[in-house]
Amino acid sequence: MSSKGGTALSRRNYRLASDTDKPKVTGIVNEKLLSDYLHHVFPASIKQGPASAAYRKTLTFQDLGAHLEKLLAEDNVAEDGKDQIEGCLGPSTVVLDHSSGFEGLLFVDDDLLGVIGHSNFSSIRATTCVYKGKWVYEVLISSQGLMQIGWCTLNCRFNQEEGVGDTPDSYAYDGNRVRKWNVTTTNYGKSWAAGDIVSCLIDLDEGTITFCLNGQSLGIAFSNIKTGPGVAYFPAISLSFKESVAFNFGSRYLPLQSPPTTDLIKAIRLLGYLKTVLSTSIDTQEEKLVEKDGGSWQIQGDPTILVTLAHIFNHFAPLMCKVYLVEDVLMNFLLSILEGGGSVDEHPLIQQLLDLFWLLMEDYEVNECLKQLMMSLLRAYRFSPIIPDLGFQIHYLRLTTAILRHEKSRNITFDVLRSVVFFYIKTPLRVKEAGLEELIPTTWWPTRFDKEGKDERDTREETAEERLRRRAYERGCHRLKKRIEVVEELQVQILRLMLNNKDKGTGEASRYIFLNKFRKFLQENASNRGNPTVLCPPEYMVCFLHRLITAIRSYWDEGKRKSPGSINSEDAYVPPQLFYNGKVDYFDLQRLGGLLSHLKKTLKDDLAAKANIIIDPAEIQATSMDDLDEDEETGAAQRPSGAVAMGGALARPSWLSSPTLGRANRFLSTAAVSLMTPRRPLAPPEKVKVRTLAVEQRTEEDKEPDQPITEKSLLEILDGVVMMYNLSVHQQLGKMVVVSDDVHEYAVALKDTDEKIARCPSRRPDILEELQKSQKVFAEKLNHLSRRLAWINATIYSKDKMLDVYWLLRVCIRTIEHADSTGSLFAFMPEFYLNVAMNSYSALKNYFSPSNCMEELPGYEDTLAQLAAILAKHFADPRIVGTDIKDSLMQALASYVCYPQSLRAVERIPEEQRMAMMRNLLAPYEQRPWAQTNWILVRLWRGCGFGYRYTRLPHLLKTKPEDANLPSLQSPGKEREGNLMAPEVVTLPAFQDQEPCPSLLLQRHMAELLSQDKDMAASFLNSVLNQLNWAFSEFIGMIQEIQQAAERPERNFVDTRQLKVCATCFDLSVSLLRVLEMTITLVPEIFLDWTRPSAELLLRRLAQLLNQVLNRVTAERNLFDRVVSLRLPGLESVDHYPILVAVTGILVRILVDSNKQG
Repeated sequence: MSSKGGTALSRRNYRLASDTDKPKVTGIVNEKLLSDYLHHVFPASIKQGPASAAYRKTLTFQDLGAHLEKLLAEDNVAEDGKDQIEGCLGPSTVVLDHSSGFEGLLFVDDDLLGVIGHSNFSSIRATTCVYKGKWVYEVLISSQGLMQIGWCTLNCRFNQEEGVGDTPDSYAYDGNRVRKWNVTTTNYGKSWAAGDIVSCLIDLDEGTITFCLNGQSLGIAFSNIKTGPGVAYFPAISLSFKESVAFNFGSRYLPLQSPPTTDLIKAIRLLGYLKTVLSTSIDTQEEKLVEKDGGSWQIQGDPTILVTLAHIFNHFAPLMCKVYLVEDVLMNFLLSILEGGGSVDEHPLIQQLLDLFWLLMEDYEVNECLKQLMMSLLRAYRFSPIIPDLGFQIHYLRLTTAILRHEKSRNITFDVLRSVVFFYIKTPLRVKEAGLEELIPTTWWPTRFDKEGKDERDTREETAEERLRRRAYERGCHRLKKRIEVVEELQVQILRLMLNNKDKGTGEASRYIFLNKFRKFLQENASNRGNPTVLCPPEYMVCFLHRLITAIRSYWDEGKRKSPGSINSEDAYVPPQLFYNGKVDYFDLQRLGGLLSHLKKTLKDDLAAKANIIIDPAEIQATSMDDLDEDEETGAAQRPSGAVAMGGALARPSWLSSPTLGRANRFLSTAAVSLMTPRRPLAPPEKVKVRTLAVEQRTEEDKEPDQPITEKSLLEILDGVVMMYNLSVHQQLGKMVVVSDDVHEYAVALKDTDEKIARCPSRRPDILEELQKSQKVFAEKLNHLSRRLAWINATIYSKDKMLDVYWLLRVCIRTIEHADSTGSLFAFMPEFYLNVAMNSYSALKNYFSPSNCMEELPGYEDTLAQLAAILAKHFADPRIVGTDIKDSLMQALASYVCYPQSLRAVERIPEEQRMAMMRNLLAPYEQRPWAQTNWILVRLWRGCGFGYRYTRLPHLLKTKPEDANLPSLQSPGKEREGNLMAPEVVTLPAFQDQEPCPSLLLQRHMAELLSQDKDMAASFLNSVLNQLNWAFSEFIGMIQEIQQAAERPERNFVDTRQLKVCATCFDLSVSLLRVLEMTITLVPEIFLDWTRPSAELLLRRLAQLLNQVLNRVTAERNLFDRVVSLRLPGLESVDHYPILVAVTGILVRILVDSNKQG
C-alpha cells in the first residue's frame, strides 16, 4: 500500500470502499500473511464450521467489510420490543417519572435511575406499569435507612407522612425496620445494608408480590392483590431524608426493560476482536503472526493494524454511545486492565486506547462515550459497598485517574465531574458492612472519669488489661487509617490532574476549566443555603475540602521551587487586592463594610488613591482573573476571553434536552439544575479602569511586590476553599462529634451499671438480672460505636485533617492582617474570612480533641496571640458594620477569655492593642450588646472577688449536686464550647470546671483608664447601674408571675422559655454586681473621692440599688424565698448565695476603702 493509502485511516473516512485502492491495500503485507492475520483476528464462528488454513477462503481488506458484517449478523437476536410484550404499558426505556409521578423533594440523577430523598418522606414511581404476567425490577441500596420499596397503582396518593405501602393498592418492603407494608404492617424479610440488591417481583397471574435480597427469596409478601381491568402497578419507592438508591429496570419473570441483547453480543464480539489485535503482531521478516502481551501495545502507525482497527471501530463506535454497553462492556474491560495492581502509570494501554478512540471515532462519539463512562464510574463509586480494604472504591478511582491522565479526554470529562462524589468516603452506619469487626477485633473506650464524668487521660493508672486493649484498639485504628489513606491519595491525584495548568494542547488549561466550575459550584451553594435540594451534601464538602487543600499546597510548593521569590504554602494568604479589584465575583455575600455598591461609592477616592483603581459604572461587564499559568510560553495561549470565563451567555447544557447526556443532577419540585451550572447567570462584577500612577506618586503600599505570592489561579481557588469551609464544612465537623459524645455517655452508663452490679445484694437476683441485661446492651453498643468512631477519626478527625484546618486558620489570620493594613479598604473583605478564623479555632479546640491535642500544633502559641489580636482589635472596629459579624466577634472574644491559655494569649498582644480593647469594653453599655461585654469583664475578675473563687455553683453542691454544673453566667456551665458565634444572649459563654484565672494585667489597664478618664468612668458606671436596675426589675417582675401561676389551684405549667429568661435576668444582675465590685476594688476613688463631681451621685445610686436588692432578697418569707423553694427546672441558678456574696463584696470594699480615705 502506498502512502496514499493513509487517506483511508482518517477517522472521518475510514471505510475502504474504493475499488481503485484494492491493489494498494493488498500490498501492505503479502496476501497470505494478511489473510492469516485477518482470519486470526476475525475467526469464523462455530455455526460456519471449522475451516483449516489450507481450505479457508483468502481474506483481504476488500472482503473484510462483508466478512465482518456476516459475523455480526449472526448475533442478531429477535428482541421483542416493549410494544410487543403483552401486559406492559409505557415507554420502551423505563426511568423514574420526574415530571408527575413524585411527591416531596427528591434529588434524581441525570439518567433518571438514581434518587436521593430531600424531604421528610418522598415518593416517586417509574414511567411504566404492568397489568398482566410476571415482572421484576431491582434496586441497589446505597444507604440502609428508612425506605419502603415496592409497587403502587395510579390511584395511590402519597404525602410527607404516607408513602408506598401506607395506602390501599400499594405494597412495600422495608429492610430498615424488617417489615412489609400495605396500610398495616407485619414482620417480613431480613435487614438490608448498603450495597445490597432488592428484587421486587410481581405475579399478576397469581396475584402475589415477592421480594428477594441479594438473589435469595424472602418469601411471598402479599397474596390476593387487586387485579383485573383498570388495575396496573408501577414500580415505586418512598424514602426519608438523605436516603439513596439506584434502580435497574432491565428470570421466569420479565424485566421491565429488556437489555439490548443484540447490541451487547455485538459489542462483546467486537471487543474480542480488539483484544486480539492488541495481543497479535505481524513479523514481516519471518512472515508469521506473533502473540504478545496486549498490555504493552502502542499505536505505531502500522497500516495493516490501523486499517484492521478502523473496520472494527466502524461497528464498535456507535455502540459505545449507549450507556448500557459502556458500563457493561467498556468499563469492565478498562477495569480488567488495571486488575494487575501497581501504579496507574504502569498500565499505558488505557492511554493508547484513548488515543485510538480519538483517532478512529467521531468527536461527538468520543464525547458521548466518555461522558457515559464517567457517569457509570460515578454511580459505581457511590453505590459500591464498603469492604475492609476499600477495594471497590480504589478500583474505580484508579480507572478515573487513568482516564484523567489523558489530556484530551480530561477536558471532556470535566463536563461530567460536576459532583464531588469521587472525593467522598462514606461512613458506614453498621460496622458489619465495612468489615470493621475483622479490621478492629478489639474495642476500647475510656473507663476512668473524674467527678464530673469527664474522661481522665492519665494512662499511668491503667490496669495491664486496659492497656493491652487500648493498644490493640490503636493498632486496629492505625490499620484502618492506612487503608483509607490509599483512597485519599487517589482522590488527591484526581484533583492534581484537574488543577494541572501545563497542558500541552492548545485548548483551555485544565485548571482554568476546574476553576470556573468550582466558582459556579460555590455560587450555587452560597446562593441557595435555604434550599437543601440544590446544596452539595456537607459530608461530601468536608472530604472535598481536605483533598483540595492537599492538592493546592502541593502545587503551591512546586511553584515556590520554580520561583524562589514567591512564598511557600506554610505562609500562604489571600492578598487583599482580590477583594476590591473586581476580578473575583463574591456573588451576594456580605462584605465587612456592607454592600459592595455602597462601598464603591463611599470609598471610591480611597480606591483611586490607595489601590490605583478608578470605578467607571458606565462600563460594567463580566471580567475574570487574568490567570492562569503565568509562564510566558503557555499563559497567552490558554487564557480565554473574560466573557467566556465568568459568565456571559452560557450555552444551554445538553442534559437539559436529553436525560442521558452529561452528569448533571435533576431536582424535583424545582427547575432542572446542575451543581455546576448556575440557576441564574453569575452576577457580573463591575469592570474597573486602572490608572497607572507615576512611580514617584506611589506610596509603599501602592507598589506591587517584586515577586508574586503564587500563581493567581491558586489564590482564587484558595479563596474558594475558605468560602467552602464557611458554607457547610464547619457545621458538619460539629455534627460528627455526636459519635464521640455517644461513646462517652455509654461508657459512663456502663461504668455506673458495673458499680451497681457490684453493690447489688445477693438476695435480689431479679435486680441483678436486669442490671446484667443493661450491662450487655451498653457493652454491645460501645463495641459498635468504638469501631464507628475509629472510622470517623480516620476520615474526619485525623491528625492530617487537623493540620488542614489549622493551615486554613493561619491563612485566614494572615489574610485579615494584610487586609487590615489597607486602612479603609479593609471594609471590602468578605465577612466569611472572619467567620472561618473564629470557627476553625473553635473546631480545633472542641472537635479534634482529645484524639489530637491542639497544643502540639506547630506555632500554636503564636497563632493564639495573632487571633487574640484580631479579636481584640476588630470586635469594635468602626469599619465593620454588619450586626451579625460584630456579635460573632464579641462572642468569640468572650469565649477566648474563658480559658487560661487563650487568656494569656490576649495578654501577650501589644500594650497599645490591649489598652484599646479595654477602652472599647468600658464604653457605655447603651445601644450595643452590653451583656457580652459585661461577661468579658466578669471573666477577667472571677477569682478575685468576694466568695468568687468557685468552679461550681456552691449552693447546689449539698442540695442537688447533679445540678451544680448547669450553665450559668455566674459559673462555668455544662455545655461544650461549640460555636463561638452563639446568636442569643441566653447562651452566653459558660464553661465547665475552669479554675479561676483572673487577668491581673487587664485589670490594671482597666484601673488606669478609669482613673485617668473621669468622664468615661462616670458614663461607664452610670450605664452599668442603669442595666442593673433594668435586669433586677425584670427579674422581680418575672418571679411575681411565676409565683402567681404556682399559687393557682388549677394545675399550671410555667413556660420553659419564661423560666430561662428569668434565670438569665438573675444571672445578668449578679454579673453586673460583680463588675461593680471589680470597679470599686480597682478604682475606689470613683465612688469615694469627693473631688470628683460624679462621685457622690454614683455612690448614692449604688446605695439605692444595693438597698433594693437586699430588701427583695433578704426579707423573711418574701417572694424570692418562695420561688427559690419551688426548685423549678430552669431556675437552679437562682438562689440567695450568688447575689448576696456579690452585694457583700461591694459593701466590704466600700467600708475598707472609706476607712482608708478617712
